[in-house]
Amino acid sequence: MLLFASYWYAAALLLAPPSSNFPFSKLKYPPNILVIRLSALGDIAMTVPVVRQLAMQYPEVNITMLSKPFVKPLFQDMPHNVHFMAADFNGEHKGISGLNKLFRRLHAKHFTHVADLHDVLRTKYLRLRFNINKYHVAHIDKHRKQRRQILKHNSIPQPLSQHDNYADVFEKLGYPINEPNVAVPNEKQHHTNSPDNSHSSLHSPLSSFLIGIAPFAAHKGKIYPAQKMENVIRLLSQQPDIQQICLFCGKGEETDIVNTWCKRYEKCTNASQQLGSLEKEIQFMRSLHVMLSMDSANAHLAALAGIPVLTIWGATHPIMGFQAYKQPDTNNIQVEMECRPCSVYGNKACSKGDYPCLNNIKEETIVQHILQHLANNNKQT
Repeated sequence: MLLFASYWYAAALLLAPPSSNFPFSKLKYPPNILVIRLSALGDIAMTVPVVRQLAMQYPEVNITMLSKPFVKPLFQDMPHNVHFMAADFNGEHKGISGLNKLFRRLHAKHFTHVADLHDVLRTKYLRLRFNINKYHVAHIDKHRKQRRQILKHNSIPQPLSQHDNYADVFEKLGYPINEPNVAVPNEKQHHTNSPDNSHSSLHSPLSSFLIGIAPFAAHKGKIYPAQKMENVIRLLSQQPDIQQICLFCGKGEETDIVNTWCKRYEKCTNASQQLGSLEKEIQFMRSLHVMLSMDSANAHLAALAGIPVLTIWGATHPIMGFQAYKQPDTNNIQVEMECRPCSVYGNKACSKGDYPCLNNIKEETIVQHILQHLANNNKQT
């Protein structure tokens, strides 16, 4: 790995533009910030309120979000000074030559500042190229030391916040921002048909509720056991005020499990299958009364839609900084255990073998959380 990184460094020196390039901040270009976050979906979603607040607070600054093409819908409702740029690392921008091509394209856009919100090998290489050309560059602090301390359970530091971590990068660049308090505009669609008429089966009549459930995550340590989740769905299906349970999932085995539940419980609908795209899912989430999710991307997408999000936590923990945007601590469903958290991302095997952190969460507890939110919603309307 070190040899590979050294090769990248040498390539950057050889391919750098002539030294006659002056820092763009000394030229007559207006403030122009490049923001880089390439994956994963949940982490990219967490950039949205921060970038939006930056754009609103500094309307004279042009902001370009560089990410993967499929996340473009997240940035469609941004202020006029926010733009999106896609990077294709499976094709045009693959490998060193692809990254050099991407850099040349970025270099031509006369950015004055570069905010690396990812800090991985690809972005380190791009940062190196930008630094050689004397751009004003800053990158995220992932607080690895603090997270290691949390995992060792030998200290209780201040809870981390990924939103704050992102905001700190812009402060380093000279653009401090207020606490992000503006989410994606949420034009509530409760009690209406879905955004797309072709999916009009996804709706909630005036006297009933529409709830969402996203039962999966990238790693086993974050997934509530399937049998227990089916029990939650069964109990919710028995509630007369719940009109529809919209399930969100990926492809393959996840789709198979969800479709099995939909056959067993009349109120269940595979929303992901019906909607067919991330853009439509984001739009449709605004019509939900509440979302139940794992510690996963769907929690962050639903939070941006401005709806209550109940999040189930197992191997991971909100203290690590990945809590859904603007959701109160009371929306976190978890059992406190001495071994929690055991993982930052939920990708480590359970030391006890059977994930008691998830199995010890009672189905009735989850259902009561949901019903309480629906009751509160009823009082507000």
